[in-house]
Amino acid sequence: MPEATHGVLEDPVALLQDLVRINSVNPDLVPGAAGEAALADFTADWLQRRGFTVTRLEAVSGRPSIVAVAAGTGGGKSLMFNGHLDTVTLAGYDGDPLEPRLEDDRMYGRGTFDMKAGIAAMMTAAAAAASRPHAGDIIVALVADEEFASAGTEEVLRHFTADAAIVSEPTHEDIVIAHRGFVWFDVTIHGTAAHGSRPDLGIDAIAKTGRFLTGLDELSRSLLTGPGHAVLGTGSIHASLIRGGEELSSYPAACTVSLERRTVPGESAATVEGELREILDAIAASDPDFSYTLAAGLERHAFEVPADAPIVRAVMAAAGAVMGQAAAVRGEAFWTDASLMLEAGIPGLLFGVDGAGAHAATEWVDLGSLKRVSHILAATATDFCH
Repeated sequence: MPEATHGVLEDPVALLQDLVRINSVNPDLVPGAAGEAALADFTADWLQRRGFTVTRLEAVSGRPSIVAVAAGTGGGKSLMFNGHLDTVTLAGYDGDPLEPRLEDDRMYGRGTFDMKAGIAAMMTAAAAAASRPHAGDIIVALVADEEFASAGTEEVLRHFTADAAIVSEPTHEDIVIAHRGFVWFDVTIHGTAAHGSRPDLGIDAIAKTGRFLTGLDELSRSLLTGPGHAVLGTGSIHASLIRGGEELSSYPAACTVSLERRTVPGESAATVEGELREILDAIAASDPDFSYTLAAGLERHAFEVPADAPIVRAVMAAAGAVMGQAAAVRGEAFWTDASLMLEAGIPGLLFGVDGAGAHAATEWVDLGSLKRVSHILAATATDFCH
């Protein structure tokens, strides 16, 4: 690893051990879970002792996000590091999820990969870069609730902005410049309730739904074989839940299919609604007993920044210097808070550690990767905020 041009980098491995030992399971995923408060307290104290000005945002009591700022001298570009404090459940983890275990240059424990290693890398990197003269602000946003509804990042963006952002979700040391979005819909097919002995009075909503599910399967296959996005490939659609009927001896009056459509740039709730109505209206045109209602749910937009954006160039240069080779640039299938940040006017990217086991029974991070990512983030901040 070349000699660092940023300040002294503290040990991210020791910091990660401290982070893993603090329970931060999201209570919206596991009712009664600890939440982010204790971890927010720890990270706020750590950053404050290194000269950062810390703001605690807590629109929902017990669910704080921390924003720490090392103010620049002025005239430079500001950079926001973003990472989430919350983890998924401890239940079902193989071993003690809150006791970090070191073995074969790996650390095991809940959150090591997703994403307390990213937090450790961001914190040590920001502190190292902030210890040197810098014109632009260096901002560390450690947010609540990313694993459920992203309320933490939404709250941060109501109060803070930056010229660029790095979200240190685990990316296996690749630079991620695009990811898919998603939109949820409920499709309810209506029938007529009647006693099971009176087919002359009843219309079976569940049976009618079968034609829609066939159309949905055809749409799914059409999407997967379509032209797609240059970085992300094609979108997709699937039926996630189906609910209908009251009892065995009755014709069901309604059947609701809850579905998810994964989107790429250029696709939205409006375009997805058009796809669904095309299927449904075609069925209704051939069947006078077929009727439906369509209700849009949560939408999260796809994310994309240009490959030559200033923040991408800065991370590319730092990664090349530390790793001795160019980092891969690619897209990602899952959605992240980077989309919310871009919508708020902050272009960014994803860059994080190598490892495995997000949300799984065994979770680990590669410690060599953690050290490299920490150096790369520190060098990026030093260059971007100079």
